[in-house]
Amino acid sequence: MIILTILVCLLGLILLTAWLHINPFLAFLLVSLLAGWMLDLPPDKVMAAFQKGMGDTVGSLISIVCLGAMIGKLIATTGAAQKIAETFARLFGTRRIQWALLCTGFVVGTTLFYGVGFVLLTPLIFSVVFQYRLSAVYIGLPALAALSVTHGYLPPHPAPTALVNQLGADMGTTLLYGLVIAVPAVLVAGPLFAQTTKGIKAIPLLAFKPVLMPHEELPGAGVSFLTALLPAILLIIATPLSFISLPPGNLQHVVLLVSNPTVSILIALILGTYLLGIRRKRSMKTIMGCYESGIRDVSLILLIIGGAGALKQIFVEAGVDKMIGTALQDLRIPPLVLGWLIAAVIRIALGSSTIAGLMTAGIIHPLLVRSGVNPNLMVLSIGAGSMICSHVNDSGFWLFKEYFNLTMKQTFRTFTLMESLVAAMGLMGVLLLEKLHV
Repeated sequence: MIILTILVCLLGLILLTAWLHINPFLAFLLVSLLAGWMLDLPPDKVMAAFQKGMGDTVGSLISIVCLGAMIGKLIATTGAAQKIAETFARLFGTRRIQWALLCTGFVVGTTLFYGVGFVLLTPLIFSVVFQYRLSAVYIGLPALAALSVTHGYLPPHPAPTALVNQLGADMGTTLLYGLVIAVPAVLVAGPLFAQTTKGIKAIPLLAFKPVLMPHEELPGAGVSFLTALLPAILLIIATPLSFISLPPGNLQHVVLLVSNPTVSILIALILGTYLLGIRRKRSMKTIMGCYESGIRDVSLILLIIGGAGALKQIFVEAGVDKMIGTALQDLRIPPLVLGWLIAAVIRIALGSSTIAGLMTAGIIHPLLVRSGVNPNLMVLSIGAGSMICSHVNDSGFWLFKEYFNLTMKQTFRTFTLMESLVAAMGLMGVLLLEKLHV
């Protein structure tokens, strides 16, 4: 019954959005009610789960997405995006811009949550895409593959960090092994796979289309890059410091505050407002109008992401993750493969890689103790499995689809396959390291 319910719900979402062209948020609401009924949840519990799931998902992203949209709009309308694109082209050439963005995505992804990194990287990606009329998917996919790999494999991201603690692994060793596996995974799921997407034509979200200006009116490259990358720079500096036992006082408070993504983006927005706006003789009314336009452009995306979180929560309330884990635990499969498989099935069912990782850790822990498998490799195996097959119940799927303005078919063809390659490469890397007796 559980498997049937999941299949019916996922098929229903695809039919409602792709075939009947119903707004995805409405489709999530309808399918969530259907899921609650099929799983025998009381009506009041269904709606409570819907509200909790939507609130938890959107609540953690709304300030980040909205502030990120404001910065993106500011960069697009002040000529900063045009300057960034020209600088990338001059330094790397248009043929190697993809690699520059991939490296940026990897650096940004080491400390930022996937959603934060996505929101901060897309203005950079789109500035290059619009300026030089390049394929958005071909240019952007490698950078997002880097984000996915760091999110699934590497501490200090929440799921890998929690898995290290739950499974008794070592943080430094897991990070080292994760980096060894991450490089080939990024190369295969990023530039190599992107070669197959050159023919996909899509016009990204027009909110970030830069306004072309005469060269003499453009802001400086330093100011442009600083505004775009300052949130990532602040987080890269502050996040490691937040784990160090600093003496109580103002310094500790500042570090903890700046290590919050919302605060770091707000600092960048304030600085950008001055450097790209007020200092360049733009009125505050014009700047605020730009920000309001940016928020309007992403409001529907937030509702869609909230709908994905709501459906996930209904599955969680019904205990779908525990039922799947129990059913798979008795299979006679090598422990590292079993950890990957359990995480993959829960991820496909619920849509959340973080939940898939945490649920799998609790299920696999007794087996890990008995088998003597290297816990650092188990962390990476579970993390890789939790990235597989992003689809309609995953908020990242909808972020990619709506920002890049793709059809459902195109999103499955690009983003879903890219995430699955990340998962498969992770498992292959783990099994290879095990063979080498690391």
